[in-house]
Amino acid sequence: MKHGKKYIDSKKLVDRSVLYEAGDALDLAVKTAKAKFDETIEVHIRLGVDSRHADQQVRGAVVLPNGTGKKVRVCVFAKDAAADAAKEAGAEIVGAEDLVAQIQGGFMDFDVCIAAPNMMGLVGRLGKILGPRGLMPSPKAGTVTPDVAKAVAEAKAGKIEYRLDKTNIIHCPIGKASFGADKLYENYATLMDAVIKAKPAAAKGQYIRSCAVTSTMGVGIRINPNKVLKTEE
Repeated sequence: MKHGKKYIDSKKLVDRSVLYEAGDALDLAVKTAKAKFDETIEVHIRLGVDSRHADQQVRGAVVLPNGTGKKVRVCVFAKDAAADAAKEAGAEIVGAEDLVAQIQGGFMDFDVCIAAPNMMGLVGRLGKILGPRGLMPSPKAGTVTPDVAKAVAEAKAGKIEYRLDKTNIIHCPIGKASFGADKLYENYATLMDAVIKAKPAAAKGQYIRSCAVTSTMGVGIRINPNKVLKTEE
């Protein structure tokens, strides 16, 4: 694979044989984000669990203290007072049967999908559409809730969902390069703390196997899995 000049220049700043401290890795991620747009900083965490087993699933959601830097369009399935509350909280799209028909017709102009519990009978019809896109509302992610207004506010404030993929890796955005290393570390620490607390009882051996950060167009920077947080401080 051929890389551009900016990538090659960025690669010179990163020693691939080194396991960096989290703060140093995020500082490097910011320095190596040289694209013309504001690159997203991503965290990739490989866990010592087996996602094929139900008792070793790792999934949840957390509100990043500094947000994600992305404007989020929120879709809510609700009726009556709950629908009014969702609109007041800032949801761009609110509906019920009419919204189901829209999505079945190809409408997908939203980033987060939230549903009141009494709407899940309707939303279930959209499983094959929303599921593969990671948009299906879920109680574990806090997107199936009677308090839809709170869920909308959290989504707008920078709530992200983390979950294992089939290779036992969690992939999450933690902000933009323009945030700077300090704000990115606050977001990173919040995410890592949530992932560590979500460790399944059935998990054996080393839980955090590897961890890396990168910008959208940048170089992967490996973090020491034994020091994923500044615990020494």
